[in-house]
Amino acid sequence: MQKIKFFKKDGHNFIRIGTQDYKGYTVGNLPAKFAFIYNEDQDKEGVTEWFNYKGLTYVPKSDNPWA
Repeated sequence: MQKIKFFKKDGHNFIRIGTQDYKGYTVGNLPAKFAFIYNEDQDKEGVTEWFNYKGLTYVPKSDNPWA
């Protein structure tokens, strides 16, 4: 079993499981790349992993500031 750490940074909710960080979103604020696998027009990959916990949807945090 891996340890779950909850923290806030700049007003956003984050969870750390092992070494991976996840950012929490409400349903109305999900990122545009959420829930699609691949966009051929823009040659971009979407978010295909997420989980829900206590009313927030957590997606893996990207290290890329423009993603």
